[in-house]
Amino acid sequence: MVVIEPETNAQEVETVQSHVNSRTPEASTDLKEETEGRETEGFETASEGEVESDGEEKLVRSKDDSYEDALNDDQLKQRALTQANDAKAEGNNFFGAGQYELALSQYELALQVAPDMPSSIEIRSICHANRAICFSKLGKYDDAIKECTKALELNPTYMKALVRRGEAHQRLEHFEEAIADMKKILELDPSNDEARRAIRRLEPLAAEKREKMKEEMIGKLKEMGNSVLGRFGMSTDNFKAVKDPNTGSYSISFQR
Repeated sequence: MVVIEPETNAQEVETVQSHVNSRTPEASTDLKEETEGRETEGFETASEGEVESDGEEKLVRSKDDSYEDALNDDQLKQRALTQANDAKAEGNNFFGAGQYELALSQYELALQVAPDMPSSIEIRSICHANRAICFSKLGKYDDAIKECTKALELNPTYMKALVRRGEAHQRLEHFEEAIADMKKILELDPSNDEARRAIRRLEPLAAEKREKMKEEMIGKLKEMGNSVLGRFGMSTDNFKAVKDPNTGSYSISFQR
């Protein structure tokens, strides 16, 4: 069923219009003031409503912003991790080309941008170990040892870092330290024959170095003793040091 609105009678329109036009100016003024008053009252009410609505919107927006901030922080960390991997890859390229100084710079850049979080431990330890091999190639074995130590602080079971530090210790004739690293490798991998052979090779060198250090120490003690004993007409030659073959210790006897 369709409802059709009746056409407005032209006479009714004119009658209404005449009635409106016939209102006195005072009535028009009163009507205007009343309308303005109602508008003013309506504005105040609307304003109160808007303030309350704004408060609710701000509360919702605050929650959304916190969520977005947390999300953005995760995204920033992921972006930093990606940048770190890119820098490491570039460092690998430089290393492969024999450009060790440039490789060191890229590995350092990777360490700077890598975020400090559990998921970045692997790349950070790898970059330290890679910097160590670069320093070894440049003959800077002390720096290589430091970088390997940093890598092992992040990952104590990092085999390559142990191997590289052990090799650097050998270069500096730190035989005791090198043996300690090789023994740690055997603890992690008992089937590592290379580490076992290295220990057998290094132990005699370590013993020889210890003996040499003892002789040097005794020599210095003799010099110090002669400077004191000379005032009494004696010297260290009046004292004889005899080594015990079983214990390796020394006994001192006085001779005139």
